[in-house]
Amino acid sequence: MLSAKDAERKGLGRTVETSAAEESWALYDREQMQRRILFSLFALLTGGVVLCCVAGCRSLPPSMPPSQWNAQEARGAQVFEQYCARCHYATSTRGKHGPGLQALTKLRSMPSGAPPTDDRLTDVILHGHGMMPATALTDSQLKDLLAYLHTL
Repeated sequence: MLSAKDAERKGLGRTVETSAAEESWALYDREQMQRRILFSLFALLTGGVVLCCVAGCRSLPPSMPPSQWNAQEARGAQVFEQYCARCHYATSTRGKHGPGLQALTKLRSMPSGAPPTDDRLTDVILHGHGMMPATALTDSQLKDLLAYLHTL
């Protein structure tokens, strides 16, 4: 049976009466559908939050203490402080202006998704990536910085 609005829309020119029971049933169906949609959205949101928490709760190896650095790693820490520290935290995964770099070389991938190989790190440092600007370093500074990044 067509509702009055459907009959008018289809151009039948006549109104069709619906009973109170039919209207009540249609209202019940609509409320049920809304509940199901809200429950589904809530379940998806809850699942997403749990997944993010589990993925974000990975345990990372601690950074090497400065007392154990060799001379090259200590020089690399100075290069990091001079060129990188204004945008990156060294011993945290929390972002500053750029991502935190704790355990960067020990992860499967960098925040960009690329593997953290020395070649890739060199490319990103020297040429920039996304919002990260290129950084002009000497070969010696770059080697020292890479050595330091491996201590994080």
